[in-house]
Amino acid sequence: MRILTTLALLLFLFSSCTHQPDLAGFDVDAFKGDRGGCAGTREKQIDWLKTHKMTWKGVSSNDLEDILGKPDIQQLADRNQEYYIYYLEKGPQCEAIKNPSKARTMAFRSSAMGLTTEITFQQGLP
Repeated sequence: MRILTTLALLLFLFSSCTHQPDLAGFDVDAFKGDRGGCAGTREKQIDWLKTHKMTWKGVSSNDLEDILGKPDIQQLADRNQEYYIYYLEKGPQCEAIKNPSKARTMAFRSSAMGLTTEITFQQGLP
């Protein structure tokens, strides 16, 4: 019983200690509302995102989704890692999200523990 209580406490402490990014100057609602980058509001925030990309390191995938909204594309990688990919500009994905696209994207790589370890910008999918 004591072990279960200790494990529950550790789990609670670990889950409550995730890194929260400093979002001063970032329009969260505009980013969230521009699904697929099709409305053009994400494109206006690319400079802020690139300048502050290290802000996102250590953020949990749950917090990332709460802040930025559901990713446009979610991919599983090796060793239970995953990518959350957000389109940053209009492209063929606006017709159907699964259409091949070379539109600019921002990808968040999460570890098996669910914490962001890498943030990249590219044309299309990583």
